[in-house]
Amino acid sequence: MSGPLTDEQLLRYSRQIVLAEIDHAGQERLAAARVLVLGLGGLGSPVALYLAGAGIGQIELADPDRVDLSNLHRQIIHRTDGVGLTKTSSARQALLALNPDVQVTTHDTRLAGPALREAVRRADVVVDATDNFASRFEINRACVETRTPLAYGAVIGLEGQSSLFRCDLDDSPCYACLHPDLEGRPEAETPEPGWENCSGQGVLGPVAGLVGCIQATETLKLLLGVGQGLVGRLLTIDARDMQFQCFELPKDPRCPACGRRTA
Repeated sequence: MSGPLTDEQLLRYSRQIVLAEIDHAGQERLAAARVLVLGLGGLGSPVALYLAGAGIGQIELADPDRVDLSNLHRQIIHRTDGVGLTKTSSARQALLALNPDVQVTTHDTRLAGPALREAVRRADVVVDATDNFASRFEINRACVETRTPLAYGAVIGLEGQSSLFRCDLDDSPCYACLHPDLEGRPEAETPEPGWENCSGQGVLGPVAGLVGCIQATETLKLLLGVGQGLVGRLLTIDARDMQFQCFELPKDPRCPACGRRTA
């Protein structure tokens, strides 16, 4: 989607164009943006839907899995008749049905190595919606290397957390600053199993939706230049008592990923 907004697009996005923070210029910035969404589960589902609905021009999706019946209570981009499809194919169908103006490209594999770095390099923002430490650390390293902002989220049970890592800025922390002792460990070593994935621990679907919506909001705000964002802060959610807390997350000067950078 490029060029002046059409009458149909003006109507489609009218409820956000009316916002002073967006207006026509902001909507055109969204149309010119490219976002890479890694993971199409409980987090990536609401992220991708809201980004497409908002009018992001190019959305690149990556996930190696196929839709399973056990996914559907929380992975709202997929449908029962899509069980067995690749998640990327299922998600692409949903996004184009929601907004045919969006260009959607897909990778039905786990992006890694040079392919990951190249996909990250193409993006204006990367959304990490994966569910394991190995992927998160590799994505973070690619974002630090290419100086690409990273919208992070994680969820387990009734808890979640999110932050925005401005890897394009020297003074921003990165994901490895949050877990400096885990960076570089072998993939087989999995400390803090509660935050590894939800297959064994379980997750309440709407909690994943909350975190995914925060990631989508932070992505859109960054592209629009609106507000402070979660840079240098970690937002945590405890849905049992519906408590939201925000903690300072300073840059670690000894961080193995970004520590060599100075403001």
